[in-house]
Amino acid sequence: MNTFDNLNLEPTINAAIKLKGYTTPTPIQAQAIPELLKGKDLLGVAQTGSGKTAAFSLPIINHLALNPKKYTPKAPRVLILTPTRELASQIDLNIKTYSEGLDLKTRVIFGGVGAQPQIRALKSGLDIVVATPGRLVDLMGSRDISLENVEIFVLDEADRMLDMGFINDVKKMIARLPKNKQTLLFSATMPKDIEALAKSLLRDPVRVAVTPESSTVEKISQRINYLKKENKVKLLTKIIQEEDITSTLVFTRTKHGADRVVRLLEKSSIKAAAIHGNKSQNNRERALTKFRDGDIKILVATDIAARGIDVSHISHVINFNLPEDPKSYVHRIGRTARAGRTGVAISFCDEQELSQVRTIEKHIKKKITVDTDHPYHEELVASSKNTGKVPKKKLSMSKKARRRRSFRG
Repeated sequence: MNTFDNLNLEPTINAAIKLKGYTTPTPIQAQAIPELLKGKDLLGVAQTGSGKTAAFSLPIINHLALNPKKYTPKAPRVLILTPTRELASQIDLNIKTYSEGLDLKTRVIFGGVGAQPQIRALKSGLDIVVATPGRLVDLMGSRDISLENVEIFVLDEADRMLDMGFINDVKKMIARLPKNKQTLLFSATMPKDIEALAKSLLRDPVRVAVTPESSTVEKISQRINYLKKENKVKLLTKIIQEEDITSTLVFTRTKHGADRVVRLLEKSSIKAAAIHGNKSQNNRERALTKFRDGDIKILVATDIAARGIDVSHISHVINFNLPEDPKSYVHRIGRTARAGRTGVAISFCDEQELSQVRTIEKHIKKKITVDTDHPYHEELVASSKNTGKVPKKKLSMSKKARRRRSFRG
C-alpha cells in the first residue's frame, strides 16, 4: 500500500503529515509528488478537493528544506498564483501546517487589504509568496516585488483565472519569470486557451489527471425541485429545518441574491452568512472561520467567492439558482462528499431555469432525481423541462382563480 512514508519526503515534513492524521496520499499526491521531487514540470488536471494543494505544497517545502538560502529582499524563491483570496489563504495555511518545524517564511499577497504590510514582508525576504493576480501585478509595477529568483512557479486553477478575466495579468507576470525554473499548472478543465498556455509554459511536463467529473458526480446523492421562484426561500427554510444537515453551502447567482437569502433565513431564526466580492476580506474570513468551526451551518456564496472554500464536513450543497455553465454545477456539488463522506446536492429550478437542467444532465450524463415530496412542487414546470416552454397563463394563475376553476368542474 502506498503511504506518505514511501514518498521520500524529509522526516520533519512526514512528522507534520502524521500530526494531521494523514497516512495515505490521494491519487494526485501519489502520482505527482515523486515526479515533482525529481524537479519535473507538471500539468495537473484536478478539481478542488482532490488533494492537489498538498500535492504541490509538500514537494515545494521539501525542496526549500534541502536547499536553504539567505533571503533576498523582494525576491521570493517560490511563487504560487491562485485566482481568489480565500484560496490563497487556504494554500498559505496548508503550507504553514506542513512546514511546521522548518524555518520557512511565507506570505499571502492579495487585494482588498492594505498593501503596506505585504510590502514590508517582501522587503524582509520570503521563501514563498501565495498571490492573486491583481495585487501581484500592482506590486510588480511599483517594483516592490521581483520574480527573478523564482525557482518554482505554481499556476493554480488556471481555468478559473480564465473565467475571471485574469489571463492577461497572468501572462504579464509569466513574462517576468526566469526561464530556468520548475513550473506546475493545475486546472479542473482544459479549454483551448489553457492548453495553449500550458504548451508555452511547461517543459516536457508530466501529465497527471485524476477525479474525472463524472466519477465525482456519482458519489453524491442529487435531486432537483421544480417550483416557482417566489417559493425558493420557503423550501430552503424547510430543508434546513427538517433535514439532517451538518453544514450547507448555498449557491446564488448574484451578490445581491446571496445577501437577500441570508436576510430571509435570519427572519426564520436560521444563522447564516454570505461571502462574495462586495464583502471586505476581514468579513469574508470571519464568515469562513465561523463556517469551518461550526458556529454557523449555512454559508451562502457566489461561484467566484466559493472557489477557495475547502471544508471537508459540508453535508449539503444547495443550488438556490442553477448555474449557466454545467461545469460550474459539477464544481459546486463537488464541495460535498469529501474525505470518504456521503453528500447531498439539491437544486431548485423555476420556470426560467429549465434550459440549464437539460444542459447539466447532458454534461453529467445522468438524469437528476425529481423530488415531488414537498408542498411547493410545480408539475407544470417539471413537465415542461424537455421543451423549455411553460404555459405562462397557467403558471401565473392565482390560487383564487384556480379554486374558482375547480368549482366549475
